[in-house]
Amino acid sequence: MQAIRPGRACRIGRFCRRDAVSSPCQALRSSGSGKGGGGVRCAKAAARSVEAMEAVKEEEARVVALQAVEATPESFAPFGQVIAATSDGDEFGRHDAQLDLSRGIPRFYIMRLEKRPLEFCTITHHASVTQCLGSIGGEDWYLGVAKPSIVEDGTHGQGGDGRKPVQSRAGHYYLPPDPAEVCVFRVSGTKFLKLHIGTWHAGPQFKADAVDFYNLELSNTNIVDHTTHDFKKDDRVTFVIED
Repeated sequence: MQAIRPGRACRIGRFCRRDAVSSPCQALRSSGSGKGGGGVRCAKAAARSVEAMEAVKEEEARVVALQAVEATPESFAPFGQVIAATSDGDEFGRHDAQLDLSRGIPRFYIMRLEKRPLEFCTITHHASVTQCLGSIGGEDWYLGVAKPSIVEDGTHGQGGDGRKPVQSRAGHYYLPPDPAEVCVFRVSGTKFLKLHIGTWHAGPQFKADAVDFYNLELSNTNIVDHTTHDFKKDDRVTFVIED
C-alpha cells in the first residue's frame, strides 16, 4: 500500500489578481511598460512559476506504508535466520545461527539506541559478515529488509527493473535495492535475528523511547563495510511502518 501526498496545484489566476503591489504581475503592470508589455512579462513569470512548482512536486518523495510481518524462521528465511531459545545441552544444528566471522575480529557488544520512530528512507548492507541483532529484555522491534544483491563484478548483471551494478566504497559491486521489494518484520520476545551476508536492513526501529540491543559483527564493520542506499535521494521514496 502506498500513501502518496502530492503538493497542491499552483493557482496562477489568483496569484495574478492580487491587489498588493508586491505581486510580481501587479508590479510589472505598475512599472509603465506600455501596450501590454507588462502583461506579456507577467504571463512569462507565471509560466516560470508553474514550472518551478512542477519541479518541486516531482522532487517530493512518495510515502510508502509497509505492514509489519512477524519474523519466523520461515518468513525471514530469504534474509537470514530467526533464533529462539533451545534446551540446555542441545547439540549444534541448523536451528543455530550459521555465522561467518572469518574476515576480521568479531565484536560482540551492547548497542543503545534512542528515538527510532517507525519510518526510514535509507538501508544498509554488510558484505563481509553475518550480523546478529536482538533486543535485551525482549522489547518488540522492527527491521526493514531487502534481499542480498551483491554481484561478482560490475560488467555483468542487471536488475529486473534495469538497475545496474554499483561499486561500493568497500570495493564490491551490488545492485541497488528495489523499493518494491522492501518489507518489514516485527521481532517479538526473546528472539534474535541473524542476517545473511549482504542482506539490506533498515533499523532497528521501535515504539519505546530507547532500547538496548546486543550486536554481533566485526570490529571494523561500521568503518569499512557499511554500504548504504538512500531511497529518498535515489528513488524519491520514504517508508513508514504500520503495525
